[in-house]
Amino acid sequence: MPRIRRLDPADWRLLKNVRLEMLADTPMAYVESLEAARRQTDAQWQARAAAMTGDSSITLVADGGTEGSAFCALMRVAVKQPQDTHKPRQAMLISVYVAPEHRGLGLADELLREACVAARTDLGARILELGVHEDNTRALAFYKRQGFDATGASRPYPQDTSKRELVMERRLS
Repeated sequence: MPRIRRLDPADWRLLKNVRLEMLADTPMAYVESLEAARRQTDAQWQARAAAMTGDSSITLVADGGTEGSAFCALMRVAVKQPQDTHKPRQAMLISVYVAPEHRGLGLADELLREACVAARTDLGARILELGVHEDNTRALAFYKRQGFDATGASRPYPQDTSKRELVMERRLS
């Protein structure tokens, strides 16, 4: 099983590589296009890696267990903004990816367990929300199996407004 750890800002090159892989593998799962990601400069990738490791965002990655080994999975939780003070604090699950050769082996389950713990303990969230493309049946089945329920809310999918992004959430204990 690959090693799961938190992204470090120094990992920006590894982040860039896995992000380009993610966008090529499952373009409908992400709001960013592969072309837009390819146009990013090294400085932009460095800033992105730093933002993904700040106080309101935690990014978990899975790698081969050695210094500098490629990422085979990624999962990010971030505080949902703006916060309604009358509701429990929420976090968003975003940028979920597991490389094809690691799918179906339990890595996504382990990453999600750790992401839920991080959202609850480090971000103070009581609810974890996500958006998933209506045609991403594999992701929908995974999230349902992991205790996420459809909220009934949806929004137009940014890259194709004829499609919908379904909102799901899970209470964190």
